[in-house]
Formats: sequence, C-alpha cells, structure tokens
Amino acid sequence: MLGKYLFFLEKEKLKNKMMISVCPAYLPSVEYMSWVINQKKLYFLTSGHYQKQTYRNRAEIYGPNGKLKLIIPVTKNRGSNHQKDIETMIDNNFLWQKNHWRSLQMSYRASPYFEFYEEDFYPFYNNKISSLMELNISLIKVVLKLLKFEIPIEEKNDNKVKEKRDLIIYKKIVNASILKYNQVFIDKHGFLSNLSIVDLLFNLGPESLDYLKNLRI
Repeated sequence: MLGKYLFFLEKEKLKNKMMISVCPAYLPSVEYMSWVINQKKLYFLTSGHYQKQTYRNRAEIYGPNGKLKLIIPVTKNRGSNHQKDIETMIDNNFLWQKNHWRSLQMSYRASPYFEFYEEDFYPFYNNKISSLMELNISLIKVVLKLLKFEIPIEEKNDNKVKEKRDLIIYKKIVNASILKYNQVFIDKHGFLSNLSIVDLLFNLGPESLDYLKNLRI
C-alpha cells in the first residue's frame, strides 16, 4: 500500500501548487512505480528522518516458497535519535548483497526477462555502496531506464517539508485485483500483487510500462 511509503507535501510559493515529494524506496513496489509514472516531475526528499520498518530498506519479491522479504541492514548513528535519511548508511559487515542477489536469481532465473535485465542490476550487488539513499535513487533510475520512461528528477533537502503518512488520501488501485500477470511460481502459490517492481520487469519485460499505466491510484 502507498501508506507504507512516506510522502511529503510542500507548497510552491511561486506557482501556489502542492508538490509531492517521496522517500526513495529500495526496489520499490509496483504501486509505487505506478504513482511515479503519473507525475510530471519526481521529487526525492533527502532531509526526512529515517524510520524503521518502512520500504526505505526493504522490498518484497516472489520466491519459491511465496512472498520473500529482502532487507538491507543499516547502521545507527550513535547519540542520535533523529537520524536523517541522507545520513543513513548501509551496514556492509553483513553479506546482504550476496544474499539478495542469490534470492533474485533463485526467484527469477526462470522468468522470461531476467537474463535481459540482470546486467543492469548485478553491479548493485557486486560493488560496495555505503549510502542507502544513493543506492535507492540509483536503482530507481535504472528501473525508469528499463521501463523507457523519462521524468525529471530533483532531490529536495528542505527541513520545512512536513511529513505526511497515507498521503494520496489513500485510494485503492481500482484494477489491481484483476490485472494479473504471469509469475514464475503462480501455479504453486497463486498470484501475488504489488511486489517489487523487479517482479513485474522480469515477468513482463517491455510490457511493464503499459501495465503500470493501466493502474489507477
């Protein structure tokens, strides 16, 4: 659900319009990306406070045994109870990259388009990256490239932006329950909706953008 992500509102003084900023998520969900492609410009808020158990550092994919969570370990700043997103570092003492890549291979090696896209994702699981925000934004840019969707992106570092949970006034995606697509383990566990965007890409490939456009938020 979009409510699991953090959105922000800021009023543009010059144009007197409401601008929505979003926290970069790790391999964000289908719903998240459907929202993104409906924007004229994508604003990433970098000054927000890091919060646990959000999709900043976790994603959900379709594994052999059903839904599988991929969680990136992060470090906590000593002496600070209000760690900012931009200050949040990945704890590379854990072998999370190896584990996540192995999980992606195990889950999608048999999918129609994994072999076409794996070279785009592999560097993120082979090269060390310290900043969680840098990782997330870079991955989202790769996803947009693979979707062949161009959108201006701007990073907003503004402490005056107020945090809003369940923004978008939380509307259900009208067609989400009926817009099924083939998944590797669908015969075993049934269709699982709103997983990471990689599930859509690896299964639908070039048709992924059309699928996202048919969703309504």
